[in-house]
Amino acid sequence: MKQLFFAFAFIICSISALAQKGLNKNDQHVILITLDGFRWQELFKGIDKTLMTNEEFTRDTSGLKKKFWKETPEERRKTLLPFIWGTVPKIGQIYGNRGLGSRVNLTNSYWFSYPGYNEILSGNADDTRIDSNDKIPNPNKTILELANHDKRFRGKVGAFASWDVFQYIINEERSGVPVNAGFDLVEGTTLSTNEKYLNKLQKATPSPWSTVRLDVFTHHYALEYLKKTHPILLYISYGETDDFAHDGNYDAYIKSANTTDGFIEELWNFTQNDPVYKDKTTFIITTDHGRGTQPIETWRGHGSDVNGADEVWLIAFGADVKPLGEVENDVQLFSNQIASTIAELLKLDFESNNRPIRLKD
Repeated sequence: MKQLFFAFAFIICSISALAQKGLNKNDQHVILITLDGFRWQELFKGIDKTLMTNEEFTRDTSGLKKKFWKETPEERRKTLLPFIWGTVPKIGQIYGNRGLGSRVNLTNSYWFSYPGYNEILSGNADDTRIDSNDKIPNPNKTILELANHDKRFRGKVGAFASWDVFQYIINEERSGVPVNAGFDLVEGTTLSTNEKYLNKLQKATPSPWSTVRLDVFTHHYALEYLKKTHPILLYISYGETDDFAHDGNYDAYIKSANTTDGFIEELWNFTQNDPVYKDKTTFIITTDHGRGTQPIETWRGHGSDVNGADEVWLIAFGADVKPLGEVENDVQLFSNQIASTIAELLKLDFESNNRPIRLKD
């Protein structure tokens, strides 16, 4: 009888352990990345000759030409973004080259940052309530909040951003999603050596802007979080490209994009050498808005009065992404599809009228 009792107890414990393992196990991870205000023109054509040779916007024309200028758009873009154009076409999909009939657009009416990020993260434009960049808690639930409230992902969702409005865009207080943005330091009693050093460096490094830190801090804080926490859903927002463009500094805009390409490669290489992430991680990369092209000075700005500022792009690669390379032939996607795409990848119950992007087809 005692043997029967212990056998029964063992079976119950085994079933419970398997159930808990099934609850905690997740075979899919998503890293969402945005490059604030990075134009599709540079993504698909590389450095712009008109801007490169314009002394108002480029301080070192010869230096920029020497490093980034090539004769064809294909050579120029690969020189500017070597990881995106050297590796991603073999493992993913790239949308938004309007010269090939591939289009990605915003659906909000404003074509600047907070409305753009809300659309990406919540899956819907909200022209009534999100009509400025003011620090107002987002009334809409983002895909990050939805994941964080799912018991499978609790404590496995995080966000890192260079712009200090993201605590409000993600509504950190309501969502419970930890957001490290602006000039936030990493806090806690178990900081890594790298995190302590990053805190020290950030405090000692002046930023050109009062609300945006340099992307190198956002990147390395996020990378440390990946190593320590192994989040299932991580969002990283790089901000320099937009702010350097607003400053009219094309040199820095181009160099920042080139540096960010290296950041993305570093994240990809880490995931492919980590057993938690290897072959189980999807990267989705996009931007919150476009910029102007004509007249030439409109490249500095965006908004509903700037023609083309609603034209964006999207990149996806990794697990569950069919390697189609540069996608062409009359394709139309919208930023409001990104949240539902992440929900489908992570098997989250997400109510949306916007169909997911068919990455596996």
